[in-house]
Amino acid sequence: MKTKMLSDRGIALLFILPTILILVFIVVYPLIWSLFLSFTDYSVVGTEKPHFIGIKNFANILKDEYIWLHFQNTAKYVIMAIAIQFFLGLGIALLLNREFAGRGILLTLVLSPMMLSPIVVGLFWRYILDANWGVLNYFTSLIGLPKIAWLGEKEMAMYALVIVDTWMWTPFMILISLAGLSAVPKELYEAAEVDRASTWFKFRHITLPLIAPLLLVGLLFRTMDAFRMFDLAWGLTQGGPGTATSTISIALYRMAFQNFETGKACAFAYIILILIIGMSNIYIRFLNRLQKRGG
Repeated sequence: MKTKMLSDRGIALLFILPTILILVFIVVYPLIWSLFLSFTDYSVVGTEKPHFIGIKNFANILKDEYIWLHFQNTAKYVIMAIAIQFFLGLGIALLLNREFAGRGILLTLVLSPMMLSPIVVGLFWRYILDANWGVLNYFTSLIGLPKIAWLGEKEMAMYALVIVDTWMWTPFMILISLAGLSAVPKELYEAAEVDRASTWFKFRHITLPLIAPLLLVGLLFRTMDAFRMFDLAWGLTQGGPGTATSTISIALYRMAFQNFETGKACAFAYIILILIIGMSNIYIRFLNRLQKRGG
């Protein structure tokens, strides 16, 4: 019996082994190799082997004002986009959280933007926002408003990026909020109605505490995604005008695939990874606190 058990386990491991090897090859090995390269002076297009230089790449990145400018752009974009998407998504979800004719069709239309490819969204919004022949400026000119250089001015370009990102990813927060709202027991609202509680009281003391953990999970995913956003900004502005909408992901792309500073780019990538892990831990701590209060 014992021999048969070992044989069965051996067969099971034999079937699992290819999957484990593939995962090691495509996940673990690149992580270890890129971590090693982050401590070297190496270029992928060069002929020299990686030369170990310690933490010099990390030090140069952290004291580079050009890199810090990209961090400032990213922080401005993330704060504006996530705040707008959170409140707008929750508000629309509250409006859609009821039965009415055509709700299914409307919900499908509302959620459709997040199904599109970000690079495609960036490209067609570039045409919509074009200062000379863009559709948006055409319609605003019909009501007498002046044309706006959405993608040609530094401040307006950042606002344009936030608007496009909000158009695309607010549906995600709507979906998360609707999932939380649908899970709130109706008996709680019925009891509040008996006590003649106001709408604000029901939202503040029933709805918000119960959906807060799910909202926090949604914010966690959106913050991580926005912090490393590349494709949407590249398709819309390619980081311009100048460096107005150049995020840290665009800076990393240029460092790695235009300047071919492979070792430095690997160090930069790990700095971004550490920041994302740090922000994730902050969200998770808040989530744990909410769960303890709920328990």
